[in-house]
Amino acid sequence: MRIKTSLPSALKYQAVVIENAAREAGLDFFDVVFELLDARAVNGIAAYGGFPVRYPSWRFGMDYERLQKGYDWGLSKIYELVINNDPTYAYLVSSNSLLEQKLVMAHVFGHADFFKHNAWFQPTDRNMLETMSQHAARVRAYIDEFGQERVERVLDQVLCLEGLIDPYAAVRNHGRDTRNAPRPEALSDRSLRALEALSGPPALRLEHTAAPKRREAEHRVPTFDVLGYLEEHAPLEPFERDLVRIVRAEAYYFAPQRMTKVINEGWASFWHSRLLTGGLLEASEIIDFADVHSGATAAAPGQLNPYRLGLGLLRHAESLGHDLFTLRRVHNDVSLIDALVDEEFSLRFHSIPWSKRQDAIAQGFDWQAFKAELLRQLSGGGQPRIELTGLAGGGLELLHHHDGRDLELAAAQAVLGNLRALWKGPVSLVTRLDGKVLRLEVDERGSRSRPVDDGAGASTDGE
Repeated sequence: MRIKTSLPSALKYQAVVIENAAREAGLDFFDVVFELLDARAVNGIAAYGGFPVRYPSWRFGMDYERLQKGYDWGLSKIYELVINNDPTYAYLVSSNSLLEQKLVMAHVFGHADFFKHNAWFQPTDRNMLETMSQHAARVRAYIDEFGQERVERVLDQVLCLEGLIDPYAAVRNHGRDTRNAPRPEALSDRSLRALEALSGPPALRLEHTAAPKRREAEHRVPTFDVLGYLEEHAPLEPFERDLVRIVRAEAYYFAPQRMTKVINEGWASFWHSRLLTGGLLEASEIIDFADVHSGATAAAPGQLNPYRLGLGLLRHAESLGHDLFTLRRVHNDVSLIDALVDEEFSLRFHSIPWSKRQDAIAQGFDWQAFKAELLRQLSGGGQPRIELTGLAGGGLELLHHHDGRDLELAAAQAVLGNLRALWKGPVSLVTRLDGKVLRLEVDERGSRSRPVDDGAGASTDGE
């Protein structure tokens, strides 16, 4: 393990002790590089997605202001920041106590093991720190050549569309030889099928007039990878196309983190708890550890705490005799919930004691509805599924696969406006809002929405 010299000797010693304990417990990871920074510096790195070498954007500045105000007002606190890279980089906050640093370092080794072995991270760029640096150099070169205002405008338009990718594509295609016969159903396809079977209201479908087969093959539609389509086919200047390429590459790098937030944080929390309570804590630290750990896994009203949910799922899996290392290797959040959430877990997660469980069931406690709601919230990493379904009159036609969550209309129109600016033609999106099918349209006349007759092109058949 490589340790940054900025770590004081006491933390260097603890890092070595905790690493040895983690490896003895079966965790395996790339070299971990720790760096000790103050809270303001860590908030700054976090605003850049964990990469201090990333290109500048006002969006990152806004994220920094939000993080720093949360810290200044005592509303939030970043304990650590871990980067999926080889070596793995972890930033520690200098104001944390020694007990907090020990907990954080154990947590970091859990994340590092997850990054290295989880299937959803296998296609990711393990040299992303260098890649981000190269991206930043290209953006700065474009600013020097074309001017900051012009480059920032295009970059902002593309960043608004960074969610328009196919989060399942990288794992689906990773290591696949397309020249051979079709392989068995991929893990990504099983996860998606589980979601669609259990996520409640059926997805919205549209029956489009088919484009000529030659044109469909040429442009690869339908596709969820809207950014990829723009990169290949939008009428962009070379530097604009490269900005799309940069944002798309980074979006695919970050996608697995959204898809595995629950299991990733659960895995790291499971191991920081197991390692520290397994002999790494001094007797005088036990109460402080319980306080910090319970604070990280506390349930806030109306909010889903991924630490609590992930840790609970893994402990439930252990009680059922599952191989936890296999679970961490193959699952994302949706597939883990599909595999593990049952009545017993649901009752325990809602803190319903044994003496009151029969009463809760009699009063209508529905664990399957709870499971379906979890699947809805976490599907696609929390992002709506938007598919480019076809071309019409030089415009793009998109479809929102509705899963029970309505789009925020103003945000959807802003996305379409930026998409139109890059495509330089009309765009439309069919969605469902308050139970009604709507078509959102953006063209040279502006933005508008109009109802779509279900009998004239739209249906709500299941997947």
